Amino acid sequence: MIAAIKNYIKNHVVPSHVIEKGSAEAYDIWSANYDDQPGNLMIDLDEQLFSYMLHNTDIRNKLVADIGCGSGRHWSKLLGRKPKELTGFDVSAGMLSKLKEKFPESNVKRITDDLFSDVPDASFDMVVSTLTVAHIEDIDAAMKAWSRILKPDAEIMITDFHPRILAYGGQRTFKHEHKSIAVKNYVHPVFSIVEILQRYGFHLTGQEELIIDETMKHYYEKQNALPVYNKYKGFPVIYGIHLKRGDVA
Repeated sequence: MIAAIKNYIKNHVVPSHVIEKGSAEAYDIWSANYDDQPGNLMIDLDEQLFSYMLHNTDIRNKLVADIGCGSGRHWSKLLGRKPKELTGFDVSAGMLSKLKEKFPESNVKRITDDLFSDVPDASFDMVVSTLTVAHIEDIDAAMKAWSRILKPDAEIMITDFHPRILAYGGQRTFKHEHKSIAVKNYVHPVFSIVEILQRYGFHLTGQEELIIDETMKHYYEKQNALPVYNKYKGFPVIYGIHLKRGDVA
């Protein structure tokens, strides 16, 4: 698997019919209809996985940072669990604008620096991040920054596209003006993310993944994409990890 990932990183070429854009530009475009995507496999799977992980996590009275918050897909669930404060971070001004439309009193900040240089040390009790990590190029620097802005007894919860499917050509794409746009991704093996965070005192407390199987076939059928389904059947498509630092029970 490691060899395949290295080969992907070195030789990855986006198909000619797909336009690849960086995450800020892509999500600014996508923000116009991001919340209106019935039958989007990854959004549905992320909803399932994140809801399960959040159900087993206590965020009451905690300061929570949602990094890669997008349009606030998970905010109703997060706010329903009574955090002390929820702050959204995203590179896309368009996505943050959509979030503010839905949650006018929300506290949001645009990410212009993956090091979060304008955020003081130990500002948050928890980071949640969904469908975001693979958009980060320098994962070592980003995880160091996340660890810095978290308190000594903090938690991190991440969900994202599984690196194996990205390494074998999987993409995040959407249609805009009859064109296919892909959001630029970087392949970060799950174990490497865990190992980085372990350097900063975190330990893994939970890990989940969902596999492409027959229950997901109808998503591909509706998109006339059964060859894609056949290619990736049996692949892990999304993962979730939960890490804690300090003496958190």
